[in-house]
Amino acid sequence: MTRGNQREMDRAKAAKKQAVANKSKAKESNTSLAKRKEADAEILRAKQKKRDEEKAAEANGAKSNK
Repeated sequence: MTRGNQREMDRAKAAKKQAVANKSKAKESNTSLAKRKEADAEILRAKQKKRDEEKAAEANGAKSNK
């Protein structure tokens, strides 16, 4: 048991650091979270549409080359 007090000091230091880290994180409200999720979904839909159009164009190009 050579570390007795040092272990307690380390735990206190880690708890303090954790508290500071939790305070610094900005919490998102439900409305802003929903808006961000909708914006992300819209971006993904646009990417999917573009990918589908490219595949369709590639398929049409392959058919016309035959």
